[in-house]
Amino acid sequence: MATSDDPRRRIPRTDELLARFADEVGALGRDAVKRAIVSAQADVRAGTISPDGIDAAIALRLPESATTLRAILNATGVVVHTNIGRAPLSDAAVEALGRAAGYVDVEFDPVTATRAKRGRATLDALQEQVPDAGGALVVNNGAAALLLACLAIAGDRDVLVSRGELIEIGDGFRLPELLQSAGARLVEVGMTNRTHLRDYENAIVDAERHGRRVGAVLKIHTSNYRVEGFAGVPGVRDLSALGVPVIADVGSGLLAPERVLPDEPDATSWLRDGATVVTASGDKLLGGPQAGLVLGDADAVERVRRHPMARAMRIDKLTLAALEATLRGPEPPVTRALHETRDSLRQRTTHLAAAIADVVPGAEVVDVIGRVGGGGAPGFELPSLAVALPEPFAEALRLGRPCVLARTALGRCLVDLRCVPASSDADVAAAIRAVAVGNESGTPADDGGRA
Repeated sequence: MATSDDPRRRIPRTDELLARFADEVGALGRDAVKRAIVSAQADVRAGTISPDGIDAAIALRLPESATTLRAILNATGVVVHTNIGRAPLSDAAVEALGRAAGYVDVEFDPVTATRAKRGRATLDALQEQVPDAGGALVVNNGAAALLLACLAIAGDRDVLVSRGELIEIGDGFRLPELLQSAGARLVEVGMTNRTHLRDYENAIVDAERHGRRVGAVLKIHTSNYRVEGFAGVPGVRDLSALGVPVIADVGSGLLAPERVLPDEPDATSWLRDGATVVTASGDKLLGGPQAGLVLGDADAVERVRRHPMARAMRIDKLTLAALEATLRGPEPPVTRALHETRDSLRQRTTHLAAAIADVVPGAEVVDVIGRVGGGGAPGFELPSLAVALPEPFAEALRLGRPCVLARTALGRCLVDLRCVPASSDADVAAAIRAVAVGNESGTPADDGGRA
């Protein structure tokens, strides 16, 4: 029990503290600030901090923003990293998100004061990027685009797919199960390593023999694995000669050929090869927000748009705005990371090593291999450079502020700047210095830089 002269009796009231932190209440919300206040008051009562230090204690407990999502500096060298949100948005796309946050003319025409086509400007931007597409549609993700295309184009008829393209995506979701759960009838053709055009031809004949019809051929780009050796599958051009619609999932989101990734398929090329529709993701190599793109024959795309399931997969105004800004704005971060030159990386990495040399004497610049990541080009190597630190730095940097996510290999922490904005290089250096300060051996201090 506190005595009359106990400093704990001087704990400010909650409403008084809320008034002191009025600006933070406006930015973070009353509940978030109140939680920080209650926590600090409890520490004063426990005697771990003094009443005079309560304001500072509250400030330390306040979240950085109203969301618990934490910004990360990607120093892994993996350009499209699924676990940390895939493609980072461009500044133009971020600005577009803010503009679309309020009331906007997403499906309203201010001139005529009538209903307008939803996301019309974004769809126009897509077709400008892919002139070979007679129609375009955007839904909420790549899997939804593929599912909707199969349902609308094939209906209850057979959908032929090579066994080597029956992919499993993240978290155990499998393409056959996804399509079959919505009523699509998948027919596997060929073998795991090799599928021939005659396998598709035989399946079409077999379906007719049993009173069924083939509604579409499904071509899947295996963007997260590759089959090597005695392997092969027909291309879109060969499949389009079968006389049935070809639904081609490019997956990784390239709309046109990319010089850095010459073997990666793209929507433009597959449409020119005869695909009826091409589906793709918006948040991989395109470098935009999560979205599913449907591009291709105008009548086919309209059938996809009018399918009853399309409403359940409708895209929101924020994504439409960010996607349009990605398509029409400056080069997005993913493209910049892919095009980062070795000379530029060497200059930046050497500068980083020099900036921390006094606190991490063993830091050195080493050759490493970066990856495209979940966005495509499986196995493709991006020659890169990194600053090698003692392995314990990886955890300390990951838990620090800012969060710097590096990778570990051969007992070292490797900091690769390929995917880090050049404007954040100094932040990476400061984070490394914060971890190392106070330990002459150049390994993380006890607090791990977490304060």
